[in-house]
Amino acid sequence: MSASVLPVRKFCKGQIVRFMGGEGIIKNYRFESGSWEYLVEMPMGPKPEMGRVGYETMIWLSEVDISSLKNSFFQKVLNLEQKNLTKAC
Repeated sequence: MSASVLPVRKFCKGQIVRFMGGEGIIKNYRFESGSWEYLVEMPMGPKPEMGRVGYETMIWLSEVDISSLKNSFFQKVLNLEQKNLTKAC
Protein backbone atom coordinates (compact mmCIF):
# COMPACT_ATOMS: atom_id res chain seq x y z
CA MET A 1 0.00 0.00 0.00
CA SER A 2 1.35 3.43 -0.89
CA ALA A 3 0.20 6.87 0.17
CA SER A 4 0.44 9.94 -1.99
CA VAL A 5 0.98 13.30 -0.36
CA LEU A 6 -0.18 16.52 -1.98
CA PRO A 7 1.86 19.67 -1.41
CA VAL A 8 0.21 22.27 0.81
CA ARG A 9 -1.73 24.97 -1.03
CA LYS A 10 -0.51 28.57 -0.67
CA PHE A 11 -3.90 30.18 -1.28
CA CYS A 12 -7.52 29.51 -0.33
CA LYS A 13 -10.99 30.37 -1.67
CA GLY A 14 -11.94 34.00 -1.18
CA GLN A 15 -8.35 35.18 -0.83
CA ILE A 16 -7.38 38.29 -2.78
CA VAL A 17 -4.26 37.81 -4.89
CA ARG A 18 -2.09 39.64 -7.39
CA PHE A 19 -0.70 38.32 -10.67
CA MET A 20 0.97 39.71 -13.79
CA GLY A 21 -2.37 40.72 -15.35
CA GLY A 22 -3.87 42.39 -12.29
CA GLU A 23 -5.63 41.36 -9.12
CA GLY A 24 -8.48 39.04 -8.30
CA ILE A 25 -10.13 36.67 -5.84
CA ILE A 26 -9.53 32.91 -5.65
CA LYS A 27 -12.81 31.16 -6.55
CA ASN A 28 -11.61 27.56 -6.79
CA TYR A 29 -8.47 25.43 -6.98
CA ARG A 30 -7.29 22.07 -8.29
CA PHE A 31 -4.17 19.94 -8.19
CA GLU A 32 -3.02 19.20 -11.73
CA SER A 33 0.27 18.07 -13.28
CA GLY A 34 2.11 18.16 -9.97
CA SER A 35 1.14 21.67 -8.85
CA TRP A 36 -1.81 23.71 -7.61
CA GLU A 37 -3.84 25.80 -10.04
CA TYR A 38 -6.31 28.48 -8.97
CA LEU A 39 -9.40 29.90 -10.64
CA VAL A 40 -9.05 33.66 -10.18
CA GLU A 41 -11.93 36.06 -10.78
CA MET A 42 -10.90 39.56 -11.77
CA PRO A 43 -13.11 42.57 -11.04
CA MET A 44 -15.31 43.52 -13.97
CA GLY A 45 -14.63 46.77 -15.72
CA PRO A 46 -17.28 48.92 -17.36
CA LYS A 47 -19.82 46.99 -19.43
CA PRO A 48 -18.71 46.93 -23.09
CA GLU A 49 -21.03 48.21 -25.83
CA MET A 50 -21.72 44.71 -27.17
CA GLY A 51 -22.55 43.29 -23.72
CA ARG A 52 -20.92 40.48 -21.77
CA VAL A 53 -20.46 37.00 -23.16
CA GLY A 54 -19.75 35.02 -20.00
CA TYR A 55 -16.90 34.37 -17.60
CA GLU A 56 -14.38 36.55 -19.38
CA THR A 57 -13.16 37.73 -16.00
CA MET A 58 -12.05 34.29 -14.72
CA ILE A 59 -8.76 32.57 -15.45
CA TRP A 60 -6.88 29.46 -14.23
CA LEU A 61 -3.40 30.39 -12.96
CA SER A 62 -0.54 28.32 -11.63
CA GLU A 63 0.49 28.88 -8.02
CA VAL A 64 3.89 30.24 -9.12
CA ASP A 65 2.14 33.01 -11.10
CA ILE A 66 0.24 34.35 -8.08
CA SER A 67 1.33 36.40 -5.09
CA SER A 68 -0.62 37.25 -1.96
CA LEU A 69 -1.69 40.77 -1.08
CA LYS A 70 -1.21 40.08 2.63
CA ASN A 71 0.29 42.87 4.69
CA SER A 72 -0.56 45.55 2.15
CA PHE A 73 -2.82 48.52 2.66
CA PHE A 74 -4.90 47.50 -0.35
CA GLN A 75 -5.57 44.09 1.23
CA LYS A 76 -6.79 45.69 4.44
CA VAL A 77 -9.20 47.95 2.54
CA LEU A 78 -10.57 45.07 0.44
CA ASN A 79 -11.00 42.87 3.51
CA LEU A 80 -12.99 45.63 5.18
CA GLU A 81 -15.20 45.95 2.07
CA GLN A 82 -15.71 42.17 1.96
CA LYS A 83 -16.75 42.11 5.63
CA ASN A 84 -19.26 44.88 5.01
CA LEU A 85 -20.66 43.02 1.99
CA THR A 86 -20.92 39.81 4.03
CA LYS A 87 -22.86 41.61 6.76
CA ALA A 88 -25.23 43.06 4.13
CA CYS A 89 -26.03 39.55 2.80
